[in-house]
Amino acid sequence: MILPAYNSKPSDDEEQLLAPQPSTSSPPPFQDDPAPPSAMLIDLSDPSAAIPGGEEPPPEFTPYEAECFNTGSGNIVSHDAHLNSDGEALYRFLLSQSLVLPVFRLHCRGTHSETRHRHVTYQTQDGRSRTRTESYTETVVDFDFHIDASHFASPVHWSVDDAEPAYRGAMWREIDSPQGKRKATRAESKLFKGWIRDRTARGLPPWVTSPEAYADGMSINATVLRSSRTLRQWADEYCASPKYLKEFTYEKVPYGWNIRQLENAVRACIVASPYHGDITVQFNTSASKVYIRPDNRLSRMLSNKWLKFLSIILLIFPFIWLFKRFHSRGGGMWAVCGGAYALKSYVPPPPPQPQDESIRKGPLPSATNTVGGSSSLVPSAAGSSRISGVREGEWFKKWQPTIVRAVTNRYQCTSPLYNTTEEGIPEARYLDGF
Repeated sequence: MILPAYNSKPSDDEEQLLAPQPSTSSPPPFQDDPAPPSAMLIDLSDPSAAIPGGEEPPPEFTPYEAECFNTGSGNIVSHDAHLNSDGEALYRFLLSQSLVLPVFRLHCRGTHSETRHRHVTYQTQDGRSRTRTESYTETVVDFDFHIDASHFASPVHWSVDDAEPAYRGAMWREIDSPQGKRKATRAESKLFKGWIRDRTARGLPPWVTSPEAYADGMSINATVLRSSRTLRQWADEYCASPKYLKEFTYEKVPYGWNIRQLENAVRACIVASPYHGDITVQFNTSASKVYIRPDNRLSRMLSNKWLKFLSIILLIFPFIWLFKRFHSRGGGMWAVCGGAYALKSYVPPPPPQPQDESIRKGPLPSATNTVGGSSSLVPSAAGSSRISGVREGEWFKKWQPTIVRAVTNRYQCTSPLYNTTEEGIPEARYLDGF
């Protein structure tokens, strides 16, 4: 699979434009860089547009086709040598990958246990055949299906806060401070992992460090918390590292829905269908990570799951792990940034349009939604806001009859169910009165 990245080498025309030209006027004084903008939902494919999350747009460069492949689960792995040596090429490659949306699905599964009996024939010590009855327990799958819930808005670029324990070039989590990086304690890492699980279940954006730091809900106008380094600086730091088994990870995170409450609602719907077995209800995200790894034989071997498994069987992998963990030129991990994809967010309402009372009759038309769903105004800490996207209750109300039918009919399929209510049944359009 080949996806576009960018080469930092300018073309011949650009070299002529970059050459110094004679001028009689004095050069303008240097100015400080402008402050990073707030997080906004914009098109990342426009090279002249600002990158959401505070990143400055990259300059114009000639296209470069980066070598990469799909792992089978949707994740992307690249061992391209140019991405490991040119920070600008890596930066542009990650921006292009952020336009590929992740997969977000609901998995519902119901099972029950049954005790069954079987007759077993065996021989005694005197050579005679005997038959006895044995009982065993077998798990029976009643239903097992997936529902696609991927309907995202444009991505917002984010990076971890300096105070969060994250992989910043070492094989352990670190905290960045003005005095430098320090290794995070075990208590800090445990607390941070628990917060990530709670943040995901509550549907908060990945740049939020605490519930108190995000009292304004999912407002896209809130300033994205970022590290002191930009994505381009992290890319340059990764490319400058001489480590032999380093790795750069870009993560795509859906947010906006309270996953914990929605899973409880789906589980209660299945119980009321009625169903009394063991129920599994879980939202899963796939095709959500991009890995950049060095271009050497050992790193490529570890990216092959069969060769990696063979190294474990032959007891070679433990020595590789020791080299990666403790050698100064061994391994290093960068997991500091990604893309955030909103299922639901709050946007400010459009300003009222002045209209002539003598011409206007009836109420004003309601505002439309950019993604679909409700367009009503809701209160927030910053005032009244409009919902962009689909709310959890709207999605559940649309899919509740389908979930009940799938449970009662014992539906089992690995292919996900997609929303077809808007298109309807094509044959029904010819019916009188439909």
